Amino acid sequence: MAAQGGGDGGGDSGGAGRQLPPHSPSGAVLRTVEMHTGGEPLRIIPRLEAAERAAAAAAGLSLLSLRREVAATQDHVRRALMHEPRGHAGMYGAVVVRGGAAAEGAHLAALFLHCAGYSAMCGHAVMALGRFALDYGLVPAPTRPETAVLLRCPCGPVTAFVPWDGHRSGNPVRFHSVPAFAAATDLAIDVPGHGKVVVDIGYGGTFYAFLSAEQLGLDVCSSKTRDLVSAASAVTEAVKKQFKLHHPESEDLAFLYGTILTDGKDTFSEEPTTNICVFADEQVDRSPTGSGVTARIALQYHKGLIQLDQTRTFRSSTTGSLFTGKAVKEAKFGNYNAVIVEVSGEAFYTGTATFTVEEEDPLKHGFFFK
Repeated sequence: MAAQGGGDGGGDSGGAGRQLPPHSPSGAVLRTVEMHTGGEPLRIIPRLEAAERAAAAAAGLSLLSLRREVAATQDHVRRALMHEPRGHAGMYGAVVVRGGAAAEGAHLAALFLHCAGYSAMCGHAVMALGRFALDYGLVPAPTRPETAVLLRCPCGPVTAFVPWDGHRSGNPVRFHSVPAFAAATDLAIDVPGHGKVVVDIGYGGTFYAFLSAEQLGLDVCSSKTRDLVSAASAVTEAVKKQFKLHHPESEDLAFLYGTILTDGKDTFSEEPTTNICVFADEQVDRSPTGSGVTARIALQYHKGLIQLDQTRTFRSSTTGSLFTGKAVKEAKFGNYNAVIVEVSGEAFYTGTATFTVEEEDPLKHGFFFK
């Protein structure tokens, strides 16, 4: 694990000159900025030197290619920061990549990390990274009252719009998605233990299956989270086996990220609609899920249930936090009729951290406990 700068000095006179916390001379020091959006954590790694070197060495390296490179050579960083004892089963992270081919004219590029691997898109992270980019000086000349922050994600470019008062960023943050579309609607899937269910599959930077929890004999607002997670995971596995996804630009993006169980309230209403997103290896999003809201709006628009610029509110069943979403523009994406979706939410700082690794620690690269 490549070190990310030296440790912090300081302490009382007895510890003068020491690096705190103590660590092996060859061990890593990883500094992070901690945030959350709607309750979903984001551990930001402002610099990963190995990723920057890879991006600089290969002109024209795509972010998807950089993601593969980091996964192959730096996965111990993900495991150390996402898994216990430094992280937990619900941890989420982002590696910031500045400049070079990876950013391709954007203010920053981002690689998204979770407990099982790497994602192509993350809306809650985009909102947090929009604030981070302004507060940490990655946007040369921010404007008041709102600044557009150009981010490059593995799925493509997105733009965050961040309040700026001349000194610090604020909320709410909104972003405009990559083209989002309905990949399949009213798809009959046989789910072991649950029988036949009907799902929709939407793309909002990554693919999700959607269905009402009621089809599985559950209530998204009152059923035990464990039961919702088990049922959603069973749906994800069944869809993976019974339906082949296609992405217009890259087969690297043609994978089902998870399943979102809803309260079934898809027709336009001023009232919030509640959902829970279960992604990766049974990981539960604490927020309403930015890329999930994007995909769900695309499905609702495709079905004629909402119109352009009709704002819907989405509530997380885990924390009660709210995002809003609306389709703002029609687009074409390969053979799909797509929409650009605007998602809005609130992102907050929770602190900064300095993590160290002692080489003799048998659990130095973390462990995953569900």
